[in-house]
Amino acid sequence: MTESKPIGKVTHFYGNLNVAIVKFSKPVEAGIKVHFKGATTDFEEIIKSMQFDHQPIEKVKKGQEVGIKIAKKVREGDLVFEA
Repeated sequence: MTESKPIGKVTHFYGNLNVAIVKFSKPVEAGIKVHFKGATTDFEEIIKSMQFDHQPIEKVKKGQEVGIKIAKKVREGDLVFEA
């Protein structure tokens, strides 16, 4: 598998909610498969739901920070790639 340029970065993680706050560097739509990668993080997941200002959204604009519900733990600074 070839790693491309990251499309986003984890800026915060709410462990009690399993929600990662990700700042995306390009537009992204719900339903795509992403790869979370960091020092101790390495898994792929399909983005099922995203929220901006506590409202569900389907598409993220470049530079926007959104909350994504995920199954595993991530850490601040982990990178997000398109899988």
